[in-house]
Amino acid sequence: MDNKTNQRLSLGGMLVTLGIVYGDIGTSPLYVMNAIISDAGKMQDTIPEYIIGSASLIFWTLMIITTVKYVFIAMRADNNHEGGIFALYALIRNRARWLIFPALIGGAALLADGTLTPAVSVTSAIEGLKGQHLGPIEFSNNQLVVVLVVTAILLGVFLIQHFGTAIIGRSFGPIMLLWFIFIGVTGFMSMLTHLEILKAFSPYYAIQFLFSPVNKAGLFILGSVFLATTGAEALYSDMGHVGRKNIYGSWPFVYLMLTLSYLGQGAWVIGHYQDAAYRNLLNVNPFYEMLPEQIRLFAIVIATLAAIIASQALITGSYTLVNEAIGLKFLPRMLIKRPSNIRNQMYIPTVNWFLCIITLGIVWLFQTSQHMEAAYGLAITITMLMTTLLLFEFIKDKINQWAALGMVLFFGIIEVLFLTASLVKFAHGGYLTLFITLVILFVMVVWYFGNKLRENYERTSEYVSLMDYRKQLIQLSNDSTELLYATNLVYMTKVGPHYSIKRKVLYSILDKRPKRAKVYWFVTVNETDAPYESQYTVDMLGTRNIINVQLYLGFKNAQHVNVYVRQIVNDLIDQKVIDSQYPKYTTLKNRRVGDFKFVITMEQLMDLATDPKMSRWDRLLIGGRIFLQNITTSPAIWYGLKFSEVVEEPIPLMLYDPEILRLNQKEIRHAVKDTDQ
Repeated sequence: MDNKTNQRLSLGGMLVTLGIVYGDIGTSPLYVMNAIISDAGKMQDTIPEYIIGSASLIFWTLMIITTVKYVFIAMRADNNHEGGIFALYALIRNRARWLIFPALIGGAALLADGTLTPAVSVTSAIEGLKGQHLGPIEFSNNQLVVVLVVTAILLGVFLIQHFGTAIIGRSFGPIMLLWFIFIGVTGFMSMLTHLEILKAFSPYYAIQFLFSPVNKAGLFILGSVFLATTGAEALYSDMGHVGRKNIYGSWPFVYLMLTLSYLGQGAWVIGHYQDAAYRNLLNVNPFYEMLPEQIRLFAIVIATLAAIIASQALITGSYTLVNEAIGLKFLPRMLIKRPSNIRNQMYIPTVNWFLCIITLGIVWLFQTSQHMEAAYGLAITITMLMTTLLLFEFIKDKINQWAALGMVLFFGIIEVLFLTASLVKFAHGGYLTLFITLVILFVMVVWYFGNKLRENYERTSEYVSLMDYRKQLIQLSNDSTELLYATNLVYMTKVGPHYSIKRKVLYSILDKRPKRAKVYWFVTVNETDAPYESQYTVDMLGTRNIINVQLYLGFKNAQHVNVYVRQIVNDLIDQKVIDSQYPKYTTLKNRRVGDFKFVITMEQLMDLATDPKMSRWDRLLIGGRIFLQNITTSPAIWYGLKFSEVVEEPIPLMLYDPEILRLNQKEIRHAVKDTDQ
């Protein structure tokens, strides 16, 4: 779906929405009630009051967090129809400096916690196979077999990313539709056996349960309840893929099916918590147990497919999130591939294999879904809290400060409670996602603030006006005594207000070795807040061969500078602004554009003598930023110049101050002539 058509409400759009948006939240019934039973201790402790209170908490958590906060409020904060924490930040970032901190923290936590989604959902689905019969075949009860099957499935999912998922993606919607109908119908049938579970619709039972003595976990029960709404942030992030109206149209159906599934599982527990076969068990999954034997195998198959779709949605969502972070200069440049012609579909190898290694590591570290559930959800509560802080600034501007304050207090208090409850998960595996969060956050902080510091130091270094060097550049271009370096010499550098440019760029052209070209191009790439903006301006500086190009590309747009520059050359030739460049030798008839050579200056951090006034902290951030630049995707690949002729010139971040590096003359010795010779 393209960005325009997906804004319309349609049955096809809602079907696609089921496959893209609801994978995470839609597979929560596989493990939420299991986690709540584990909090009670043994199955015999899950008395009706406990289950009705838990089901009520789940229902109202989905209502307050997912429906009210994300569907009704957050999705109004769209950035040109795009959603998610980074799109929200891009929308409001100019209003206050402090907004950068919740954006960085929330984005890092969202990426980190997502590594658990594929592991816990696929493992929960495959665990249903234990002890099942398929004709003469009986599946083993050995958890190692489950781990091996889960590993094979997840590895396959990560391997196919390279080829693109456009074809199989078309089947996601129908499969998820079947999944939601299945969990809703089976939940409804089970619910009919114990209709007292319908008391869960009253918030009274949710509040009473939190302080009831039957709830041995106390407020910490919220850590398990929260698992039911972990996909809410993904719902907001995927808004740009399917459109707000299609989420509005499909969410009531999804919410109803989820509610029926949870109520059905709760009814089954009420009916079986005293059974001799279950009462002493510590780990029971009511999702599978409430199903008749005849359809259980089908349930496992459809649950596995839904879990794979949830994993796929998480992976592609991570690509989108990282792409946005790169555009906002939160993360270093990474190689981004487009495996199909679908605009939103991309493949980032670094992210793919990072997720693969971490996810498979989690599977082998925790082994069972019960252990994974104990670690799941801690980091995402941080992301939700950070989104609330960003929404405060949005609502303050759109409505008023009091409405914003009321919103942040209401949702903030609830999410702080969830965060506090989830802290108990730290010792049970939450430390892993928090560690990953801190690693990602550290990279973001170094890259973002390293960039800011570098720009500040550059502002104090020597800048010159490009206008002052027009005459020299024109003379060099016409000087036939110098060898022609390139027909079109393109410098990827920033030209600021009043034509300010780093002196080092002109030093490269005029001093190192005069680089004669027919046309000099100075190209500035500006990332904009509009996700898919694609525009340019041209300033000829009163000449026909010195051109200042400003590209304006949205933070979700891929950068293919060679394609853009070639288009601009043809546009200017058509407009007779520059001369045609008919090459002497070519395989193309009527070719009128000459060769290109792109120059990219590669900054290197010099030793401490460069600037003794630089603090240790500044040096750490700037040095870390340059280190990340050198080990990640090169600027040539980032700018789409892989198949172009590119010159990468190393330059110091700051020029040496001659006064600092000045040598004191000690003495001069003159050679004595030998008069005897």
